Amino acid sequence: MQLRPLGRSGLQVSPLAFGGNVFGWTVDEALSFRLLDAWLDAGFNFVDTADVYSSWVPGHSGGESETIIGKWLRQTGKRNRVVLATKVGKPMGEGKKGLSPAYIREAVDASLTRLKTDHIDLYQSHDDDAETPLADTLGAFADLIKAGKVRAIGASNYSAPRLADALDVAEREGLPRYESLQPLYNLYDRAVFEDALEPLCLERGVGVINFYALAAGFLTGKYRSEADAAKSARGANTTKKYLNPRGLRILAALDAAANAYGATPGQVAIAWQIARPSITAPIASATSQKQLDELVAAASLALDAETIAALDAASAETAAR
Repeated sequence: MQLRPLGRSGLQVSPLAFGGNVFGWTVDEALSFRLLDAWLDAGFNFVDTADVYSSWVPGHSGGESETIIGKWLRQTGKRNRVVLATKVGKPMGEGKKGLSPAYIREAVDASLTRLKTDHIDLYQSHDDDAETPLADTLGAFADLIKAGKVRAIGASNYSAPRLADALDVAEREGLPRYESLQPLYNLYDRAVFEDALEPLCLERGVGVINFYALAAGFLTGKYRSEADAAKSARGANTTKKYLNPRGLRILAALDAAANAYGATPGQVAIAWQIARPSITAPIASATSQKQLDELVAAASLALDAETIAALDAASAETAAR
């Protein structure tokens, strides 16, 4: 598999990252282990999680995903085959949030313990923290890199102005810079990333590992009507945003491409992202071997220029106005 450079970090990653938000939530420990094994066996090396996963589940407090990944790493001895990414900053209990140096130091040790490893390859700010000076946050990350606990750092959910400020501060102060950005981006949700973040990342050499790559399943073609949506709570929430004339136009274009390539709409949606010059590796999750096999196949699906242009046109946000 052709690996891709992640920004200027020196890390080489597969063109897809496995999203660990499902571990310990919709996927139990045993299946998580099998899916991770299959991911590596298929030639992929990139796994993304966060300390807060899956605190939204009743009875959970966060750390469940990291704990499962850590158990898998310990039992299989495959740490050297994985580029491991996690995040810090989301609320993890009273007083445990943000990007202050003190909290970063506390949080990284907790993540390392759960992950059962001595280092994190990519440590990401899960959200911006406007109350903490950027130099303080980056200085704390510098200490972690110097200590060997972290190899590179990234940002998630940053606006273009704040990411630019962070990059400027890093350059001015001689501090580590954010080598990656994790934004919400897919064939439907395009404008926020493409308008300002994408040109910034291309100009400054920042890798992009976008989440929500399949728009909560909408781009797989699973939800095509209100009746489809009514079958699950997630479907009902998804259709509120996506089931509209523009969304249906996107599905029609995905269907056409899928038929032409003997693929599925979801595979085409992923392949469209992988083909975009700004994107290093979309993040996608699987809750079954079948879903994982579909992701694996998507990474090797090469769309021609005509197909990409048709998908661009169908998903253009101006077309919906």
